Amino acid sequence: MPKKKEVVRRAWTKDDLRTLKAMAKEKRGAARIAKALRRTVGATTVMAAKHEISLSTRG
Repeated sequence: MPKKKEVVRRAWTKDDLRTLKAMAKEKRGAARIAKALRRTVGATTVMAAKHEISLSTRG
């Protein structure tokens, strides 16, 4: 049976949160923000909700 990929968890830094807020303000969208932060869309969405940051891309 093949080995499962080991999950590596990284803590969110102040720089990560600053980038998240800046990109959310520019209406970038969850997928683009996640890729820039090298995180999953789910993790990005959860952290944005936790810090009351809207990831809506509408005007």
